[in-house]
Amino acid sequence: MNKSLAEARRARVAVFGFFFLAGFVMGLWAAGLPSLDERLHLGPARLSGVLLLISGGALVSMLVAGPLVDRYSSRRVCWIGGPFSGLVLLGPALAPSYGALVALAVLFGLGLGVTEVAMNAHSVEVERRYGRPIISAFHGTWSLGGAVGGGLTSAALHAGLDAQMLLVTAAVVVPFLYVPAARLLLPDPPRHASDGSGKASGGSLRWGLIALLGVAAFAGHLSEGAAIDWSALHARWVLETGPALAPLAYTIFSAAMTIIRLLGDPIRARLGSVRTIGLAGALATAGYVLVLVSPLVGEPLRVACAWTGWGLAGVGLATVIPVLFSAVGAAGGPVGRALAMVTAFGYSGLLLGPAVLGYVAESWSLPVALVIPGILAAVVALTGVPAVRALHHHATGTAPTPEPEPARD
Repeated sequence: MNKSLAEARRARVAVFGFFFLAGFVMGLWAAGLPSLDERLHLGPARLSGVLLLISGGALVSMLVAGPLVDRYSSRRVCWIGGPFSGLVLLGPALAPSYGALVALAVLFGLGLGVTEVAMNAHSVEVERRYGRPIISAFHGTWSLGGAVGGGLTSAALHAGLDAQMLLVTAAVVVPFLYVPAARLLLPDPPRHASDGSGKASGGSLRWGLIALLGVAAFAGHLSEGAAIDWSALHARWVLETGPALAPLAYTIFSAAMTIIRLLGDPIRARLGSVRTIGLAGALATAGYVLVLVSPLVGEPLRVACAWTGWGLAGVGLATVIPVLFSAVGAAGGPVGRALAMVTAFGYSGLLLGPAVLGYVAESWSLPVALVIPGILAAVVALTGVPAVRALHHHATGTAPTPEPEPARD
């Protein structure tokens, strides 16, 4: 085994570790929100404000992290961002009041954003070394980390443990867990390798192309956020299922997304990035169509129709972000700025989606609101396909050609 492949294999393990821990922190945070709400007597309005501040802090740090990655390398930013993102969980966990929570929530968001950009940038560097698709599984591991964090919180609460103490313990322990993973990251490239002025420099991607990628990411994330926030409520309010049955709509969506992310790399290796993102948009659109028509289906089948729709939406949306990030990496050169912009666009979809859909649902109805993510699912294909093709053109300097056969592991 040559040295480059050995480094890539170690770094792949490291990136799996980073994605798992990042998801684990988010799972702990999300599962601990009810306890935080009770301890500080926040209420819906204050809690929404805190979540908004976290998202705002993350967006700001994403835009800052991109140039830092290009200048200092994703490895160095991962070394700092990973442990920092775990440590700043200590702030919200120990916040003595709503006022303190406001400031500490911004700090928590800053840590999340830096880590998000740095670990994704390193993931595309590792995929370059491998010469075949491997990014999708990283995102599936993030989902697993979130599930483990949420499950651990639930188990701790059932055992009578204090949720605040669990967050404090995680904030102290997680930074140390990042260290062994960080040691396995790819070494920094030689200075001349990242300063070249070749045509295929990822740092020289046109703003129009970055914007097109960003629109695809925004559409995919908003459609994903709509399923996360509204699938169970659609089952309860529109299909009139029982309280115990309604959450299965989200469970089906989440399970489909996680499974396809874990298994999606061989699919992209066979189909290529262009066809994969086109198929992703088509499947997600078909899924939302089934959800939207489910109230018109006869009583025995309407729930099954909606569940099938959420499953298809999860299958389609699972590969959108991995394909977009991988295509940026395949363009060559520094990727920090481009990834930061695309990530910020996507994160904006998750941030704005719940508010926009909630307003439309309040003014008209939830089925009308869900037309928006249905349309945006189609936008994923309409913008993602030309954007990925353009990136291939940028990488080769010629008309788009079929993707090369993947190198063997």
